[in-house]
Amino acid sequence: MIAGLSFAAIALLMVAGVLLDLLLGEARRWHPLVGFGNLAMALERRLNRGTGRARFRRGILAWLLAVLPVTVMAALLVWTAATVSVWLAAAMHAAMLYVCLGLRSLREHNLPIAQALAASDLPQARYLTSRIVSRDTSSASEIELTRASAESLLENGNDAVFATLFWFIVAGGPGAVMFRMANTLDAMWGYRTERLLRFGCAAARLDDAFNYLPARLTALSYVLLAPGLAAKRRAWRCWRAQAPLWDSPNAGPVMASGAGSLGVQLGGPAVYHGQREERPVLGAGMPATGVDIGRAWQLVTRTTVLWLGAGLALAAVLEGLHA
Repeated sequence: MIAGLSFAAIALLMVAGVLLDLLLGEARRWHPLVGFGNLAMALERRLNRGTGRARFRRGILAWLLAVLPVTVMAALLVWTAATVSVWLAAAMHAAMLYVCLGLRSLREHNLPIAQALAASDLPQARYLTSRIVSRDTSSASEIELTRASAESLLENGNDAVFATLFWFIVAGGPGAVMFRMANTLDAMWGYRTERLLRFGCAAARLDDAFNYLPARLTALSYVLLAPGLAAKRRAWRCWRAQAPLWDSPNAGPVMASGAGSLGVQLGGPAVYHGQREERPVLGAGMPATGVDIGRAWQLVTRTTVLWLGAGLALAAVLEGLHA
């Protein structure tokens, strides 16, 4: 539990952070995560040198230099605020959570893709999709664009919302900040290219560790929110059978259960950095089409409501036990 705050206060701060994100969205200028991304790029350019183990060690050093000072600074800000007022500290926690969440951003980046596909505007859909994924979309079909967008929604629903909420519950605003920075470094450095394979290995493995439990809670949430008992069983089977085949230990459960919950096929081949990757098929049913992007967004939205409702209900029970 966050020091100095009751269970009810923590649950209410979670709601406040999500509402702030939905109302305000990402800061258009001076967003802290954008500044952190610039720091990460500078560190990578400076330290990603040498070969083999040297690059691996430099990757660990770069991760520590990027994450630890900012996390300590966030913790000091909250501690200083708490010496003035518990309300100021609570506001600081909520503000940090708001900065780290990306629920509205998921909607703003993905629903326009569905709208472009509905209007049969493939060039616009390809352009919009290229802004959110690293795969090549220059000649992608509607099904391929839908897969990319729906996969991004399901996976980033975990990274940008649910795992962030999880670490907020564990360690407040500084916990959310720490997780989002670690996740950002994995997104920037965690590629299996010649330049980043060794250097980004530590960032990828640390993100796997921080995300292990939240990803499985997200996958379970997608199962629970499947429409009907048969769909819940399908989502569970997809998770258990398909996730081990995916190269990411956390994206696999999240996307397999999400695709099973929606009753569509995701995954399959995709082109990354000029190379075609034969990825396993996720989910079951017909290949996803443009309308399924909206359905994936609705699943992420319902999961957010589930997590907030569960947090408020658990807080009420715990406060009752401590009364």
